[in-house]
Amino acid sequence: MGVLWKKPRVGTWGALLSGVVLALLVLAAVVARTADAGALVDSGSDSKHCYKMPRQVPHLVPHAEVQDGDCLKDLTTAGTEKTGHTNKQDWSGLNAAGTNNPSGVGGVQVDGYFPDSSQTNNNNGWHHDSQFVIRLPNRWNGKLVITGAPGVRAQYANDFIISDWVLARGYAFASTDKGNTGTSFYDDGSEPGGSVLEWHHRVEQLTRNTKAAVKKYYGEAPRRTYITGISNGGYLTRYALENTPELYDGGVDWEGTLFRANGPNLFTYLPTALANYPEYEAAGDQQAHDNMIEAGFTPGSEFLWDEHYTTYWDLTQRIYREEFDPQYDGDLKAGIPFCQDEANLEGCDANYVYENRPQEVKDAVKKVSLTGDIGRPLLTLHGNLDALLPIRTDSDVYSDLVRDKGHANMYRYYVIGKGNHVDSYYDNNKDKLRPILPCQRDAFKALEDFVQKGVKPPASGFVRKPKSGDVVNNCSIETAR
Repeated sequence: MGVLWKKPRVGTWGALLSGVVLALLVLAAVVARTADAGALVDSGSDSKHCYKMPRQVPHLVPHAEVQDGDCLKDLTTAGTEKTGHTNKQDWSGLNAAGTNNPSGVGGVQVDGYFPDSSQTNNNNGWHHDSQFVIRLPNRWNGKLVITGAPGVRAQYANDFIISDWVLARGYAFASTDKGNTGTSFYDDGSEPGGSVLEWHHRVEQLTRNTKAAVKKYYGEAPRRTYITGISNGGYLTRYALENTPELYDGGVDWEGTLFRANGPNLFTYLPTALANYPEYEAAGDQQAHDNMIEAGFTPGSEFLWDEHYTTYWDLTQRIYREEFDPQYDGDLKAGIPFCQDEANLEGCDANYVYENRPQEVKDAVKKVSLTGDIGRPLLTLHGNLDALLPIRTDSDVYSDLVRDKGHANMYRYYVIGKGNHVDSYYDNNKDKLRPILPCQRDAFKALEDFVQKGVKPPASGFVRKPKSGDVVNNCSIETAR
């Protein structure tokens, strides 16, 4: 889960600005259409590249407040980056350099949003949450993939790692921003836990309405619907298969976040990292190191700790703690950044002790907790060197929950050797890490065979990093042991 968000690096602003300019050109038409909110409108489409033109299927997405359909020569990021139908800032940093992605998939893209009162997402110039993107390829295989954004990113976050690949396989694709985005996602006026609870409503809303849109566009409902995602998107996959399994045929969970009212959860290990890492980094303090290992971090992941302390741990703890326990820091919003040097500072998240917090905090977490009671096949992947969602406090626990509920027959758990939470870290640590994306793709194919052909997936186990070969683009869960 975590934040999975960084400010753009120097040099990316030119590309982002170009995308903004293109989006604003489209927006001019969108603004003029608000009187006909909900209608699907074609803004500059080219009929040569579509099975049907958007104007042939007005009001395609039920219950959408605004929807804008375009016929595109290429629905993948290779094309949508050029036409302004994606936002690279949403998906930047989630894949390793050198990842091979398909391109040249023509079809219709529908961008829009459902009614909502919060305004943290400014994609498409809308300043409106509950935004979605739906892509309908010309060569449709009769199936649909649903996903939700990881971290606090928006609806295009999965464009490169999921959308491109499934579109090339013939799937229709839909993704949601989860109803709130950015590092102030918690500030949407809801009760503690309410912002995360909204995520599930938005995924269900997207799934039901995309199925209706697919049926209207192609003339038949999807024969299969799968759900998948990384981090918070993996959490959404788990939750959906537990709570609305009738909407799906199965899912692939890529390092999903685990919320448990009595732990483990983010708040049972991140404060330990915040309190102890500075001492370990400054002087190699053995006790500080041991405290972090005891909290759940994997021995061997130490080389990742500095970057995670700077980029992820502090911010993640503060904004998610604000979501579930806003009273901890009084009138402050998400506490005091990097307050570890002031050990007795009131409201400092390095001093946060979840088990000592009032029952209403646990009740807020309980609203969104997972149980393991899945109703459809699920394949989980988790890197053993994940330094944001440590495997021992997350997927190890979740796999036990699933088995305790008696669902081992439709569940598989693959531990990816040398896998970390974010694949882009591989680029500077090629001897120490491996990307998980190719393993996710292999697992997805195994899920297809399981659901559609009755072929059981490989047994759960440890997927070792091979000593040679292209680990950026190849992985076989058949090697699990």
